[in-house]
Amino acid sequence: MRPIVARIDSAALAHNLMVARQAAGSTRLVAVVKANGYGHGLARVGQALRAADGYAVLTLDEAATLRAQGLSHPIVLLEGFFHPDELPEIARRRLIPVIHRDDQIDALARARVEHRIDCFLKFDSGMHRLGFAAAPARAALQRLRALPQVGQVTLMSHFAHADEPEVGVATQLADFRAATQGLTHAVSLANSATLLRYPEARGDWARPGIMLYGANPFAGQTGADLGLLPAMHLESRIIATHHLRRGEGVGYGHAFRAERDLKIGVVACGYADGYPRHAPTGTPIMVEGRLTRTLGRVSMDMLYADLTGIPGAHVGSPVVLWGAGVPVETVAAAAGTIAYELLTALAPRVRIEAT
Repeated sequence: MRPIVARIDSAALAHNLMVARQAAGSTRLVAVVKANGYGHGLARVGQALRAADGYAVLTLDEAATLRAQGLSHPIVLLEGFFHPDELPEIARRRLIPVIHRDDQIDALARARVEHRIDCFLKFDSGMHRLGFAAAPARAALQRLRALPQVGQVTLMSHFAHADEPEVGVATQLADFRAATQGLTHAVSLANSATLLRYPEARGDWARPGIMLYGANPFAGQTGADLGLLPAMHLESRIIATHHLRRGEGVGYGHAFRAERDLKIGVVACGYADGYPRHAPTGTPIMVEGRLTRTLGRVSMDMLYADLTGIPGAHVGSPVVLWGAGVPVETVAAAAGTIAYELLTALAPRVRIEAT
């Protein structure tokens, strides 16, 4: 069996939810579990986070997976529905679509459903991705409230700069409050960054995502800085070793040439497993419990680790790609990306072991 494995820690997921709960105060938490639970396995994550007040997913299939687990929580469909034919199932499964276009309201008005459908109505307060501008949002709300097919309506928005302290959420929050002045509906605004940094924007329903998986939404920090625990540990082993003489190259294009005599190890992990191909020489990696660096270009199925200074390293030595001792945020930063991408890019061929 190829030695690469992603170890998923359900206790860490539950712990991170507790950290989110402490930050939220009385705000209820919708755990964002889209993208296969950020790569951790949707059904597994749903059970580990069952103490949440609800879930947020992208598709009907994801919602059905959670319902098949016996989870009766509110489930928000973050992009709403894509075709009117989905509405009977949405009603039957008691799902909550996000409404962000007029034609979705038209479809609701025509729908024959067995239960009233609760909705989230999305205001575009400056993200300019999904949602209604202020005046159209008011009109959309009036239309929704007039429909017998619609139950409770929660108002929502999303911040573009919550993870950037030099910008923050103040402008968008002010615009949202102006657009919703006088309305008494429940409000959902906060993602992980907002929940942690801007208590004034918590709202009634927060939507934590990345923090539940142990990663920090803020650049230059790791989950440990927030008391979070990594929920995914991507591990493998050394499958070959070599000695490079000074000046010799390694890997495609010899993108790395040894600056001195080196011992190197070949690790059974590559970009087809979800490791970032653009991770440069120097990306942190752990071998035999000691931090070292990657060397050269990442291949489809393998990458190189510097074993110099790790005298016990050998074929079969354990390797941590990210997880305990190698924060996924530091690997992502070295590769010029973010932890979200690494976690969600885990390939189906990687074996999962859950605890």
